[in-house]
Amino acid sequence: MSADKAPTQRVAGIVVGQSPLRVWGLTSEARLQRQFARAGMAATPADADRVVLLRADWVFDEALVRGLAGATDDVALRAGEGDGEVVALSVAAAQAAEAATRLAERQALAGARTVSPAQIADGYNDKLRKREPPYLLPLTAESMDAIEWRTFRGAYKGVTDLVTLYAWPRPARYVTRLCAEAGITPNQVTSLSLVLVLAAMWLFWTGHYGWGLAAAWGMTFLDTVDGKLARVTLNSSRFGDFFDHSIDLVHPPFWWWAWIVGLTAVGLPLTHAALALTAIVAGYVLQRLEEGLFIACFGIEMHVWERFDSRFRLITARRNPNLLLLTASLPFGRPDLGILAVAIWTVACLVVHAVRLLQAAVARRRGPLRSWLSAPM
Repeated sequence: MSADKAPTQRVAGIVVGQSPLRVWGLTSEARLQRQFARAGMAATPADADRVVLLRADWVFDEALVRGLAGATDDVALRAGEGDGEVVALSVAAAQAAEAATRLAERQALAGARTVSPAQIADGYNDKLRKREPPYLLPLTAESMDAIEWRTFRGAYKGVTDLVTLYAWPRPARYVTRLCAEAGITPNQVTSLSLVLVLAAMWLFWTGHYGWGLAAAWGMTFLDTVDGKLARVTLNSSRFGDFFDHSIDLVHPPFWWWAWIVGLTAVGLPLTHAALALTAIVAGYVLQRLEEGLFIACFGIEMHVWERFDSRFRLITARRNPNLLLLTASLPFGRPDLGILAVAIWTVACLVVHAVRLLQAAVARRRGPLRSWLSAPM
């Protein structure tokens, strides 16, 4: 996951106060400093036009930090609505010292415009394909469990497959916590997932489908963990993003090819194996091209256009739904029927996406397409 673009004005970040508590293995100051960097606040107060001051005894959604960094007038962020206490300020750099004193006293700077979290960030996250209110949580020992769960949920994509969305969150949260506390990096988790990619392919190729599925599902689980670990610890890089997405993009067709080869080893060679493999691989590539064409033509991802598209993404012929089909075939001793189901479902999804492209072309005549998730709450 890449860092956000820097604001046009030079902005510096200042942490006010301190807290002994850690969130995902990070001290409050370290976490806030990483958020400053990800929001593009590389300047020091001495050469900045504006400064953003955040209290160390609160946990801020990144959207709030970006919103404060983009403010052009003096702003005081209050926790909640009404008379909530002041937790952050965005002011001209010349007022940094006075603002720090006022914020330590939980007071707004004179003349600053008071805003709530909903006013500084609307909650729509295009990168994670979801809309949810930005979080702003008091950092106390009593609230640590709620903070961990909310920040983890905030790191989750809103539109994805049904396994990732419904099966993995709770175990992934536990493993993500262990990784964060042990100092394990997202790239190390991704490297382990690559090992499982290769192990699953070899096991499928040799007809050891049960063990192959265990390796494959383990890889999909780690694929969830590495992204969440990067987001909750604010520890991401361009290389890590490229590494993770390259593995995700490339390996599925090789798994399905290996599955078909392995059928001979278990005495169930597919009659039209070449046709099935062609349908799966070509269908996979063409679906990716359809999704890229949708973005190029309409400026948004296909899966966030309308509610139907987001729901269809739960089961569309990607890796995890396909693995469900293959796993379901194994208790019946018919891995050949499992891969045949994957081929048929891939072609069906290819057709659905082609229809959605045509429908989007017609809809654009009435104006630009917008994601149903971007509508105000």
